[in-house]
Amino acid sequence: MVVEIVESVAMEKSNGKVFELSVKQGEPTLVPPAEETPKGLYFLNNLDQNIAVIIKTIYCFKSEEIGNDKAGDVLKDALAKVLVHYYPTAGRLTISSQGKLIVDCTGEGSVFVEAEANCTIEDIGDITEPDPVTLGKLVYDIPGAKNILEIPPLVAQVTKFKCGGFVLGLGMSHCLFDGIGAMDFVNSWGEIARGLALSVPPFLDRTFLKARSPPKIEFPHHEFAEIEDISNISDLYEEEMRYRSFCFNPEKLERLKMNVMTDGVPDKCTTFEALSAFVWKSRCEALKMQSDQQVKLLFAVDGRSRFDPPLPKGYFGNGIVLTNSLCSAGDIVENPLSFTAGLIHKAVKMVTDSYMRSAIDYFEVTRARPSLASTLLITTWSRLSFHVVDFGWGEPILSGPVTLPEKEVILFLSHGKERKSINVLLGLPASSMKIFEELMQI
Repeated sequence: MVVEIVESVAMEKSNGKVFELSVKQGEPTLVPPAEETPKGLYFLNNLDQNIAVIIKTIYCFKSEEIGNDKAGDVLKDALAKVLVHYYPTAGRLTISSQGKLIVDCTGEGSVFVEAEANCTIEDIGDITEPDPVTLGKLVYDIPGAKNILEIPPLVAQVTKFKCGGFVLGLGMSHCLFDGIGAMDFVNSWGEIARGLALSVPPFLDRTFLKARSPPKIEFPHHEFAEIEDISNISDLYEEEMRYRSFCFNPEKLERLKMNVMTDGVPDKCTTFEALSAFVWKSRCEALKMQSDQQVKLLFAVDGRSRFDPPLPKGYFGNGIVLTNSLCSAGDIVENPLSFTAGLIHKAVKMVTDSYMRSAIDYFEVTRARPSLASTLLITTWSRLSFHVVDFGWGEPILSGPVTLPEKEVILFLSHGKERKSINVLLGLPASSMKIFEELMQI
């Protein structure tokens, strides 16, 4: 039963009228696994420790043949069944005797909420234009939660719309899932909802990536370096934040790559390297950093195939490793784009089995987490197939993140029916966003 009006959010539509989005949430319930599951403590390795944030995503479904009457029941029933396979997700995060995050497999279950909206899905508008306030109403927040330990690893909200469509809003703990792991989980949930067997059963053993004994730190790990903010960027971020997305179609991406390779160095360049170089350079300019300001770029590399031996298919956990480039803002802004792309290329090449094992051992010794001071963290979702998840209503008509987990984070998302375009999603202080928008006109 719907009992609580959460909030009304005013949205100005293209016709100039203000539309009030109101979402009514029912009482949250716990969905435990459908069968008895193992109890006790579940190990999280050092790659899992580094990303203690909640990632919020939404999936919009609408079928001409099927209404939304049974959406809540179908998803709730399938959730209970998929939690049997992914049973740590039904537990709770706690702190181990070594002072690390660990999962207590209590079997309590995931939080599940049903809700109703006073409009159609189309009224939400284009979710590729970030609107954390509006889209945030479609994901349930645990009232009064002060830290990640007080938030269950999975929180789900199913919001029904007047048009017969519905939105699944998820809050997922990054400690348990990276992008590929989350994609496997949501797609497995959809398969069960459609009465199918799991195409990719989860591989649950995370001790594959435990630290060595004794630890061996064989590389410098600048991803953890603290950088002094001599440009007073933190003061800029006191301004009102503006969120924007910028679409790079295949022609624009190809033009960027050609710009990078005009001076012959490097002789080849990936789309990721060209786009990351362009965005990093533009952001340094937009924030008006001092020339001698040290700046750092962090980005996640999927280590699954780079470990020796490679991680098993269906590995349930964080298989990503952060690599980095470090230099001065002056070098980034004053040199041609090929210079920055070259730095990024080296950072990608740096990620070997030895480097990743060294990073795991570095955390074991220092317990350091990557510093985001004077840092840009790029996360690539463009290769993740969240857009194919199907609970029986067909693939989502829209899907994507609700907000950015940190102000230093930029997301690369696939865009368009062919998924060959990339949406760059970021937030900046208002004055910096104005400059950044101008720099995006290429």
